[in-house]
Amino acid sequence: MYNTKLGKWFIPVVGGLAFVYLLVPIVYIFVFSFNDGGKSNLQWKSFTLDNWKNPCGAPGACESLVNSLSVGAVATLIATALGTAVAIGLVRYKFRFRSTADLLIILPLATPEVVLGASLLAQFLNLGWDLGYWTVIIAHVMFCMSFVIVTVRARVAGLDDRLEEAAADLYAGPVQRFWKITFPMLIPGIVAAALLSFAMSFDDFIITNFNSGTFSTFPKFVYVAAARGIPAQANVIGSAMFIIALLIVIIGQVVSYRRKKALAARG
Repeated sequence: MYNTKLGKWFIPVVGGLAFVYLLVPIVYIFVFSFNDGGKSNLQWKSFTLDNWKNPCGAPGACESLVNSLSVGAVATLIATALGTAVAIGLVRYKFRFRSTADLLIILPLATPEVVLGASLLAQFLNLGWDLGYWTVIIAHVMFCMSFVIVTVRARVAGLDDRLEEAAADLYAGPVQRFWKITFPMLIPGIVAAALLSFAMSFDDFIITNFNSGTFSTFPKFVYVAAARGIPAQANVIGSAMFIIALLIVIIGQVVSYRRKKALAARG
């Protein structure tokens, strides 16, 4: 098939169309961040840089962004610490109901967000808790932990146990073996899990909307603002977050390439 003209052009064309489909919303957001559309940013009027010069021009935009960054950072820190510990325990230790634990970890990933959000809301209301910052963090930690466990667990399963056994032969204690051998090898998986966790937390709307009360995050701000026309500042913040994420990926790829090149030169 790949030798025929159809096979030669079909995959590149379909792949190109798929990339265009994925990038159209991003291009739209970036272009309309330069639109002088006033409070309603639904139709193009004229080009301006004022939106980028004053990204906090829309009331509540930067406040909601700070809230999302704060929630994402705290939830990621807690979820990464707990998830890493659980991942190591699931791989390194054998215990009863291990398969049940695996099922419970997958459940938050498979359960619709509406169900999770409504269930958490009912739980918080039954406990008499006020909805706000901490209820949002508790909710985010709950679903972020599953992503962390799955990601770090794959990394733990791929480690070479002989390195720790060699360290034990050299009289290294359990704590020394973990911090000097195991943890450095887990760092790539932990970083990947933390980035994924932060992205999921920052992006979440459904669960947050159920459990935030009057507390506003950036996705919630965009949803509320959409009723009267999303301000251009929301597009500016969205474009800036995309550019930052892209730079992080590029830097990571460059560092990884240089590390591989250095290792190949030593070999």
